[in-house]
Amino acid sequence: MPRPVTLFTGQWADLPFETICAKAQEFGYDGIELPCWGDHFEVDLALRQPSYLKSRWEILGDHDLTAFAISNHLVGQAICDNIDERHKAILPEDIYGDGEPEGVRRRAAKQMISAGKACRKLFDAKPGRKRRDDHPAVVNGFTGSSIWHSIYAFPPTSQDYWEKGFRDFARRFTPILNAFDKVNVNFGLEVHPTEIAFDIASARRAIDAVKGHKRFGFNYDPSHLGYQGVDYEKFIRVFPDRIYHVHMKDVWWGRGDGTVGVFGGHTDFADPRRYWDFRSLGHGDIDFESIIVALNDIGYAGPLSVEWEDSRMDREYGATESCSLVRSVDFPTSGVAFDAQFDR
Repeated sequence: MPRPVTLFTGQWADLPFETICAKAQEFGYDGIELPCWGDHFEVDLALRQPSYLKSRWEILGDHDLTAFAISNHLVGQAICDNIDERHKAILPEDIYGDGEPEGVRRRAAKQMISAGKACRKLFDAKPGRKRRDDHPAVVNGFTGSSIWHSIYAFPPTSQDYWEKGFRDFARRFTPILNAFDKVNVNFGLEVHPTEIAFDIASARRAIDAVKGHKRFGFNYDPSHLGYQGVDYEKFIRVFPDRIYHVHMKDVWWGRGDGTVGVFGGHTDFADPRRYWDFRSLGHGDIDFESIIVALNDIGYAGPLSVEWEDSRMDREYGATESCSLVRSVDFPTSGVAFDAQFDR
């Protein structure tokens, strides 16, 4: 069977959970990827109140929806980042606190561990489950990075300098991954500029930094790779056992008027001068059929989660169109070689 199509509602957190569930049903989705902001999934309530978990599933069920993952991107960003005033806008008040950087990072790491526990409780409470803890749950998110600011190697930057950043990531994330292991939860890093891993080479290095920890993998998203010039299909084939979740998201590149390059020129999204921009699915340059072929080749059977971002399009129109596009490009893998009948 084709994979379930879900909607990541991180960009819809201005709407109450029940409202976005009604809309997702109307748009044609099978489920929701639950963000840990807005009121869509509240980690503290999930840990304290069994009735809260029951209510999430009841609301989903009332709209013929399900769920396969939660996402903790905003808090995750603060775990390894060099903290500045921008983080205050994305973090809960109790995590940002007084803004002292190391305190922010430690509180963010503690909350990520809580998110893993809450994720496990959510999926153990799923109606109809016959066994508990019988498969890994998934928390998608970011890591932040203490070395992203040095991406362009001037002032001259040594491998020793960058290695300190990977060691810092490993020091902060290994306890999180160990905690996830205790509750049978995987962490899916969305490989992305500003994270410890932003292309294939840095993703390999991140895996090595945590000594191949089985709980560290990827929330695959081609949109963050394509405009960089990274082979987004190859990414799937390089890390076949670490694709824990998939975002379907589009982007175009090679655009603009030549005044802004790949680093963005300190312009806003949708500025016509930009070299690249996120687009609604089917309106960018990502070859989604090649992605489906690669996912079939590695045996990925999880959801295809639409992350909709396009400043040029009405989001409800875009989300509806995107759901239809994903269903049109997804196809089940063959159970038999096409020429097998020649042997008969």
